[in-house]
Amino acid sequence: MPGPPPKREDQRRRRNKNPDGLTTVTAAGGKRPKLPRVSPHWHPLMKDWFRSLKESGQSQFYEASDWQTARLLAEIMSQELNSGEPVKAAMLGEFNRAAASLMTTEGERRRLRVELQAPQAQEDGGKVVSIMDRYREKLSE
Repeated sequence: MPGPPPKREDQRRRRNKNPDGLTTVTAAGGKRPKLPRVSPHWHPLMKDWFRSLKESGQSQFYEASDWQTARLLAEIMSQELNSGEPVKAAMLGEFNRAAASLMTTEGERRRLRVELQAPQAQEDGGKVVSIMDRYREKLSE
């Protein structure tokens, strides 16, 4: 989807429109794939990046092929970072493009219509309180 990322669902004015083009597929096997290990020879930045994927909310959607893609990205970028030469802009651009395909950025998750909720928002029933709502409450007191 080209253009700016869509707004979060709770920020949209028009909520009666059904999401277009939404397809739901049940994962094969119904269980999480075995997660690859962090390689000891990877660059420290890539180790941290790969570990952060394991802790991120979108990782629940990852299949085995997604983990292997992340593993390949970490391997290639580690070689680039460990080479002792400055990282080429083209390589960094390709890394960012491939990392975006793994939903590592908020904008990419919105484009794919995946929204991650903070744990405290779920405890409150998912209610989002805006500054204007707080202001209205103070005025009505």
